Amino acid sequence: MAEQSRDPITCHVLDTTTGRPAADLSVKLICTAVPDIVFHCKTNSDGRILNWLNSQGSGGGLGAFVESHGGVSASLRYMISHYGAVGGMPNCPPGSSVWKLQFDTGAHYGPANTFFPVVELSFLVKEGEHFHVPLLLAPYSFTTYRGS
Repeated sequence: MAEQSRDPITCHVLDTTTGRPAADLSVKLICTAVPDIVFHCKTNSDGRILNWLNSQGSGGGLGAFVESHGGVSASLRYMISHYGAVGGMPNCPPGSSVWKLQFDTGAHYGPANTFFPVVELSFLVKEGEHFHVPLLLAPYSFTTYRGS
């Protein structure tokens, strides 16, 4: 079976306290134009998310929007294209949309062991580009940058 290609938005989390990848960290991906459609995943053993999931309801099936647009990867590409084209966000360059990554750091470190129970990063996405968002994480600090 061929390896699945990566989605247009990926992330990588490194735990700076251990110097190792932050494996099994829950992350959500949301386009701010449609906050009801939530993509989610847990980081793999290398601290990466290359492909997102989308599930709704007790059965865990794809949400109606995602199913009607051909799955997660196709839905992400459609949303990037469509919401970048319609614009509407103040201070947002033409052709771009605003997305958020939410890292569940409270569950990862334990709620009493971190100052940031959720790390939320907002960033601009433009059609035709790949967006890789690295997060360097510790219980009392974090930093990020535009990855390649």
